[in-house]
Amino acid sequence: MFNRRKLMQLAPALVAPGLAARAWAQGALAPLPGVGSTLKLPVLKLLDGRTWSPAGVRGKTLVVYWWASWCPFCAVQSPHIEALWQAHKASGLEVLALSIDRKPGAAQAYIKTKGYSFPAAILPEDTKFLHKPRGLPVVVVLKVNGRDGRSGKVVFAEAGEMFPDDVEGLKKFL
Repeated sequence: MFNRRKLMQLAPALVAPGLAARAWAQGALAPLPGVGSTLKLPVLKLLDGRTWSPAGVRGKTLVVYWWASWCPFCAVQSPHIEALWQAHKASGLEVLALSIDRKPGAAQAYIKTKGYSFPAAILPEDTKFLHKPRGLPVVVVLKVNGRDGRSGKVVFAEAGEMFPDDVEGLKKFL
């Protein structure tokens, strides 16, 4: 069966196989958390000054979205993440957007300018369980359970820009 996502992921290797092999060898294509693995969540200070706690998403589906204000692929995908969250937050979908910007002001200005309302934080450098991805954007979907909500089971992980219908398709994890 034709899978456009796989074709898009293979395109660089078809055009420049040497570059793809070098990127793999250098770790640029580092593995994402595996489906079925557990991802631990910290308490975070959001860009708007509020505190995000994993206890607040217990029993829900959480989309963790790594992005940056300077990332052109994130600029295309972020409006679809916002639309997904707006359309399905009443049904138990949560979003936690983690910016890898070095300066919180850049991420804050970007969020404000674009009018995004999903919860967003700067990825803490000292975090051992939410590693900084090598590629952007990255989406990981978790089913968050447990008394304190600190751990979530990975049900989906994808690196690279997703098509709008693929982002909307994340609602199937509700």
